[in-house]
Amino acid sequence: MFYLLKYFIQMKILLRNNDLNEALSGVSNVGFVPTMGSIHEGHISLIKKSLNYCNKTVVSIFVNPKQFNNKRDYQKYPRNLKKDLKILKKLKVNFVYTPNKNQVYKSRKRSKILLSKKDKILCAKYRKGHFEGVIDVMTRLTKIVKPSKIFMGEKDFQQLFLVKRYIETKFNSKIILCKTIRNKNKLALSSRNILLKKDNLIKAGRIAGDLISFKKKLLKKKITKKMMLIKKNELEKLYNIKIEYLEVRNKKNLKLSTNINNSKIFFGYYLNDVRLIDNF
Repeated sequence: MFYLLKYFIQMKILLRNNDLNEALSGVSNVGFVPTMGSIHEGHISLIKKSLNYCNKTVVSIFVNPKQFNNKRDYQKYPRNLKKDLKILKKLKVNFVYTPNKNQVYKSRKRSKILLSKKDKILCAKYRKGHFEGVIDVMTRLTKIVKPSKIFMGEKDFQQLFLVKRYIETKFNSKIILCKTIRNKNKLALSSRNILLKKDNLIKAGRIAGDLISFKKKLLKKKITKKMMLIKKNELEKLYNIKIEYLEVRNKKNLKLSTNINNSKIFFGYYLNDVRLIDNF
């Protein structure tokens, strides 16, 4: 018998690694969508792809304490398991894996994950230990689930870039890149958006729209540090925000770029006390 929180038609909720391994025994082409809960349309787009391309789909809900370098940020992270399970049931997800910390970190041995100097850019520059924590938990989850494909969104592009490079060299699992899902105001969907008041949600959408328009203006221009600094100052003044970084980097290697072709604008900022990231 599986140790279940509940049993839904066509969906099993598994709390322990042994139950997950038993449930997936003999199953090939397993799709995996790792989440920290607060399921939104962005997650749903990943799940639908997995359901279409894989024999069985596992969605994990685990708020990983190791990737928060601020304890208050971890405690504030939005959680609503009951609502998440209702959404996943409607999607007819095969398995929902909701482990506690002890299940994920059963093995106390942590992989030696060291970011090189060239990787300590964008979010890694400001969030010490964050990506080491992300890669560590993704390594552990991949060992437990043993998926053929892992579906991840482009909104957290640096995370996706680093996880893909690490996981695909260590495991027989393929990272599938999925497009960022935005609301009608162009704001990238994120669980953190729940922390924003209505007026700030509108403002964040305007900022996203501003940068989408800015990207179009860069199509035939050589990008300079001065140009990006002027835009950074303009955004801070116009929207009353604190920007950590606003940079154009190549999609394949994340090196600084002077050309928008094959590159993205990477953007990290604080709207009041909520940290948001995006790329365009």
